[in-house]
Amino acid sequence: MTSPAQDAGTAARLRALLADVVELVQVRLELFTVEAREELARLARMAVLGALAVVLLSFGLIFLALFLTVLLWDSQRLLALGVFTTLFLGGGAGLVLWVRQQARQGLQMFAATRDELLRDQQRLRQP
Repeated sequence: MTSPAQDAGTAARLRALLADVVELVQVRLELFTVEAREELARLARMAVLGALAVVLLSFGLIFLALFLTVLLWDSQRLLALGVFTTLFLGGGAGLVLWVRQQARQGLQMFAATRDELLRDQQRLRQP
């Protein structure tokens, strides 16, 4: 039979263990929140700059194609139009393939949180 002092000691140890687990979960959630904010800010910045780059490069390519087509209008206009059409369509197809490959590689978001949770899991499984 256990004494009341032993029961109180066991209860105190269980409360301390529960408090440690709650604190560990809280720290991991805070880390997740910080990473989520940083990732969201990075993605927003990349989206804005990427969209601006696409617009500027598109205008530049269009004006270059128009310039060279007008320059070659009297001698090689069909060749110029064919070359630019091939370049634009080929570049677009290549980018679509590259984006599909990148999408298949998976996300690297919240890597630090996942690593910390894996370490926590390994520590808890140790005898």
